[in-house]
Amino acid sequence: MNSISVQLPDSLYRAAIELAKKDHISMNQFISTALAEKISALMTEDYLRERAKNAPTRKEFEKLLEKVPDVEPEAYDKF
Repeated sequence: MNSISVQLPDSLYRAAIELAKKDHISMNQFISTALAEKISALMTEDYLRERAKNAPTRKEFEKLLEKVPDVEPEAYDKF
């Protein structure tokens, strides 16, 4: 495991401390989780951008939708 030293503005530090306390976790755990969430979001964005390159065009998509039967959804699929 590695450690880093980070300079935080006082307001950000205080907010992080309060949120960590509210969540009953350590500041270290809070920052690790926050960093993991940010990395996940950025990686997801990259992943979706790559997937979009292979996505069908609007015309191709509409053609696919024409194949979907026009029926009422099952009871368990209704709101």
